[in-house]
Amino acid sequence: MNNFDFQNPTKIIFGKGEIEKITNEIPEGAKVLMLFGGGSIKKNGVYEQVSKALSNFEVIEFGGIPANPEYQVLMEALNIIKTENITFLLAVGGGSVIDGTKFLASAALYKGDEPWDILTKNIRTFEGMPFGTVLTLPATGSEMNSGAVITRAETKEKFAMGGPGLFPQFSILDPEVVKSIPKRQIANGLADSFTHVLEQYMTYSVDAKLQDRFAESILQTIIEIAPTMLKDEFDYKAASNFMWSCTMALNGLIQKGVPNDWAIHAIGHELTALYGIDHARTLAIITESHYTVNLEDKKEKLAQYAERVWNVTEGTLEEKAKAGIEKTTAFFKSLGIDTKLSDYTEDYNGTAQEISKRFTERGWKGIGEKGKVTPEMVEQIVEMSY
Repeated sequence: MNNFDFQNPTKIIFGKGEIEKITNEIPEGAKVLMLFGGGSIKKNGVYEQVSKALSNFEVIEFGGIPANPEYQVLMEALNIIKTENITFLLAVGGGSVIDGTKFLASAALYKGDEPWDILTKNIRTFEGMPFGTVLTLPATGSEMNSGAVITRAETKEKFAMGGPGLFPQFSILDPEVVKSIPKRQIANGLADSFTHVLEQYMTYSVDAKLQDRFAESILQTIIEIAPTMLKDEFDYKAASNFMWSCTMALNGLIQKGVPNDWAIHAIGHELTALYGIDHARTLAIITESHYTVNLEDKKEKLAQYAERVWNVTEGTLEEKAKAGIEKTTAFFKSLGIDTKLSDYTEDYNGTAQEISKRFTERGWKGIGEKGKVTPEMVEQIVEMSY
């Protein structure tokens, strides 16, 4: 196992009816900017619960943060933070709203002239404006980590950011909110969290036995609850396991002491930036081709995954590894998620070259756990995903 530091300061408040506890978590006298997305919280009862819990605070609302948090929209919110002397941010939504709030927490204290530099220059945030979250859409794990991804529509770019100053002070996870989420978004959440685990697990062994089994248990749980989550009837027990699995998939625990990949995400972000495809679905598009191209480096872990997660017991190491890839693609399809770029757009010719060019221009000589996924390999991976 590799050396590591681990600290996660986010307080999790989990369970039915816990939204009312917001009032105890925000500093007395705070001026709050409440951020949310397209307005679904006003239809599912969350808005009323949050508003009631905030009744003792001065609150300004900012809605309309899109599914891929958009830089120009967030700049409007940043202006409100500065002109209204906001002292606390509250994200009420899924990963996009929380990611957007993290950007604002960073940008509000940023001393530079252009907040976009935080993303393009990979400036880590060591101190951000305090914020909390009320999670309404399990998927990204953003409610218990310090990372975010922001999109800029005018340049068709999507960049990650983060730093120890961007952990939420608290996050409220009430599985009841899952009841009103459309099945498409449930499927996205299942695929997104599943791939988050793979990115931290599907590398090479450093004999981190407990981390491997943590990761495998999350994968097994997601597989087990997926059919129930996609049924019309709401199941609180399944929703609870779904919500907590999504959080545990990316709260930092399973990545400590082990190599991490994240090439699937790096490539997938470009597909979202170029075509507006749902984040989780871009991951499903890239996963099979990425693992196929990098089979030699990943086959031991892929075979272990096939055995432990999918109960594949027959075949050679390489046959088991390939079975693991096949099982993963089949799982995505079982969620109703297409796994080829051509399923989402007819205008895909040249996409591989464009993404490869972008990586080259950014100086990304090699990504993945060994830094071996070059822009040329990225081109191969994307072409294979057509």
